[in-house]
Amino acid sequence: MLGKKKQKPRRSVGHFDTLISSRTTIEGDVRFSGGLHVDGKIKGRVLAEEGSDAVVRLSEVGEITGDITAPHIIINGKVNGDVRATSHLELAENAAINGNVYYRLIEMAMGAAVNGNLVRQDETSGLLTHDKESVLSAESEGEGKSE
Repeated sequence: MLGKKKQKPRRSVGHFDTLISSRTTIEGDVRFSGGLHVDGKIKGRVLAEEGSDAVVRLSEVGEITGDITAPHIIINGKVNGDVRATSHLELAENAAINGNVYYRLIEMAMGAAVNGNLVRQDETSGLLTHDKESVLSAESEGEGKSE
């Protein structure tokens, strides 16, 4: 214990700042940072604060009707909407998603179901798409000025 470097505390997987219980239904968007655990129902988007290391966990009794966007997402319930995990996505055995799934790193247990597209997001793909769009727009501007 003496001489050990003090490390930055890591977010515990079991630590969640906000709990939406199984007896709760929320209608509207939920914006959060930290940890969000959902046992209830949300009818609206679930959005993590940009730049945060937020985690959203949907239990097997939870249901979200709307898009989910967060760095870390753990799903074991029902989602009717798109899922965007900017860092890590875990689909447990009872996960059922009706929508597209965008991820950088994914873990998927046997029994998890996705009714939609699985799209791997690469850090450089956004840059490449942006560069192509700027080249195309520059070419179209050049064509209009040639007269």
